[in-house]
Amino acid sequence: MAPVRVIYLALAIWGAIHPIYYFITWFNENSYDIMAMVDAWHVNAATSGLVWDLTIAALALTIWIVSETMARRNWLALVAIPATFCIGVSCGLPLYLFLRSRPVT
Repeated sequence: MAPVRVIYLALAIWGAIHPIYYFITWFNENSYDIMAMVDAWHVNAATSGLVWDLTIAALALTIWIVSETMARRNWLALVAIPATFCIGVSCGLPLYLFLRSRPVT
């Protein structure tokens, strides 16, 4: 495997584990109420700005994944979309780059 693919995979794993650690910690302290978490994301203008920044980045990434998947027929790359929206851009983007950079056979 090419070194850059190893880096993408490592970033995808880190981008999954690190945010999930904080989500689970928050849920354990504040109950498993997703709407309470959404409210916490909008506690002030700074956090709301970050939420919107990541939402727009996730939408742009999704459009890119879909358009490239249609052109390249790399259907496996579509798994980066649920990773992006269920975990975050920190997982979805490097996961997509990992899947996109695999050798074409």
